[in-house]
Amino acid sequence: MGEYLAETIDSVLTNLRPGDEYFIIDGGSTDDSVEIIRRYESHLAGWVSEKDRGYADALAKGFSRSTGDFHCWINSGDLLLVGALDEARTRLAATGADMIFGDDLYIDEDGKVLQVSNGRTENLAAIMLYGGWTPLQDACFWRRALYERVGGISPTVRYAADYDLFLRMGLNGRCCYVPVTFSAFRKHAGQNSAQHWATYQNEREVCRHRELLQHAGQGWGSRLLQIYYWWKVRWRARFQGKQSKGYQRLGKSIADIHCYAIDNQGHP
Repeated sequence: MGEYLAETIDSVLTNLRPGDEYFIIDGGSTDDSVEIIRRYESHLAGWVSEKDRGYADALAKGFSRSTGDFHCWINSGDLLLVGALDEARTRLAATGADMIFGDDLYIDEDGKVLQVSNGRTENLAAIMLYGGWTPLQDACFWRRALYERVGGISPTVRYAADYDLFLRMGLNGRCCYVPVTFSAFRKHAGQNSAQHWATYQNEREVCRHRELLQHAGQGWGSRLLQIYYWWKVRWRARFQGKQSKGYQRLGKSIADIHCYAIDNQGHP
């Protein structure tokens, strides 16, 4: 991912404030990633490049080094929009939530906007538990206390570790949607999430059924909720984001777009 790494790092550094910590955890890349990271070394709280057991193992390393009150992560190739972390701090304080989640933009390899992704849901725990839905990872921010309370990210979940973590957070903390576009998710050839989609789905179902047994049981009520949220998730996928005026940004360069909020009428 060296091709996009510098752009990702720059998007984070633009957002940092005094006292923020930025760790880069690399899995022993053999491209030019390490050379790129070294160029930014003076701006980082720490970094490492070594073989790991997958991305969840890498994230666990990063979070174990942190001392801040709030957490988030951004994958190489993806971007934080200008103002995203300031807005996240403001929203966490204003809502009193343990975790907030918002919207993002899908961009292509050249940084042009392909799609507006809407993360809105009123009950994160229910739609994850019964419908298998996952919030937009790059638009999620949470309190360190919640992360530690649920036991952190599990390095043993190889592909669906984001779903597993956010599901446990949703079930154990106050999680709140905020109508803010925080970030950009890059779609590109050879994407890991696309290559391993079937495995991701299988792991997600294992995690979901584990929590269903603990929190929902196997009665008719649980089955009806699963049917309802199954349809709800598919309806979302079909009409995702179409109520948002953010569609005016399709085809635009992500470099020209800052973090923005949507009002009750769907206007930026």
